[in-house]
Amino acid sequence: MYLVSLQDLIQDYTKALDPADSLFPSSKGGHLEVNTVYQIFQKVARLLGRDDMGTHTLRKTFSYHYYKKTKDVATLMEIFGHSSEKITKRYIGIKEDEISETLLNFRLGF
Repeated sequence: MYLVSLQDLIQDYTKALDPADSLFPSSKGGHLEVNTVYQIFQKVARLLGRDDMGTHTLRKTFSYHYYKKTKDVATLMEIFGHSSEKITKRYIGIKEDEISETLLNFRLGF
């Protein structure tokens, strides 16, 4: 049996999108309202037995991976309307990640 990860499905879906396309298109044209997408996420979370999923999860996950790939915090600041890099990095949890990575690789010379 071949299992496809959610990440693979999302990547395949988004590859086919034009940048002007809605990520969550409405059958009536345009895009789904934020509240509708939230309700869909909550239903999926219940089906998966999870209580830690929501539309905000997507926003933070996108920003985390965008930063890790591009190191472009200025664009994320603009997207989120943050006033400083520090706020944006705190929002996506980068500071803790970077500290953890440096500690993992730190060795004393003896």
